[in-house]
Amino acid sequence: MRVLITGATGLVGQAITNVLHSKGIPVNYLTTSKDKITKLEDFQGFYWNPSKGEIDVDCFKNVQAIINLAGTNIAKKWTPIHKKKVISSRVNSLKTLKKGLQQVGANDVECLVSASAIGIYPDSLSHYYEEDEQDLGKGFLGKVVRKWEAEADTFKELDINVAKVRIGVVLSTEGGALPKLALPIKNFVGSPLGSGNQWQSWIHIEDLAQLFVFIVENNLKGVYNGVAPNPVTNTKMTKEVARILERPLWMPHVPKFVLRAVLGKMSTLVLASQRVSSKKIEKKGFTFHYANICTALQDLYSGVKEEETSPLEATKNELV
Repeated sequence: MRVLITGATGLVGQAITNVLHSKGIPVNYLTTSKDKITKLEDFQGFYWNPSKGEIDVDCFKNVQAIINLAGTNIAKKWTPIHKKKVISSRVNSLKTLKKGLQQVGANDVECLVSASAIGIYPDSLSHYYEEDEQDLGKGFLGKVVRKWEAEADTFKELDINVAKVRIGVVLSTEGGALPKLALPIKNFVGSPLGSGNQWQSWIHIEDLAQLFVFIVENNLKGVYNGVAPNPVTNTKMTKEVARILERPLWMPHVPKFVLRAVLGKMSTLVLASQRVSSKKIEKKGFTFHYANICTALQDLYSGVKEEETSPLEATKNELV
């Protein structure tokens, strides 16, 4: 098996590549930067430009599965131009992939596993969302995900199994939401956002990478929530990060009106509440290594704490 990845050099893409390599599975990847192209036997790069529909079709050689992670970062100011770019980057990436497959008739490709997001679910403090939910979000995030998933579904026309992973808050110390949450806590000014009661459906980066590979290896199709089994509130998440970092939380909650004044409609990213189920992928046989926020954060910050320990402190600890 050889897997083609779009977005392989990003946070999630790197984690998935590591899992594939650990299993002896070589990776082809697409990049918009010719400087990032390598020609290693197990990691071969190919150029593409989705905004112009350009793709090096050699990328499909010997490929049995495609993992699509391409898309402009949504966590930037939601100007009309950026919102358009968020949608077009996701849709055009899939259109370009499909066009390339049609050109070469890549009959070896059995499945497409495309990233999606739990932003498709409405904001609710009480509902527990599963993949078959019919009431979908009507805001910008809901619009993005609906168009994203609809474009992925067109690959079924090529007799390819299509799976979509609705990703929650990805926990990693290397990027994403966690470092942004942890920074004010480290500086003694951390606090819950808004009421703090909003649900945050999270997933450890390693579990997410393993989940993508699990879907590929089992050639699954359909929608799967990429979240851990135990969502937490924003208050719980904040308190657990503070506990791991050994910092007090003494600041009052950041009011909603302040967040909306600073972030505008993008405040939805931190104020929306989505309590999402992981039962469907678990029923397929997938096991989460980090099912609870405490163990996930402990794992992520254990290495960081070791790096932050000075040689003198390390000596003291050994003596004690």
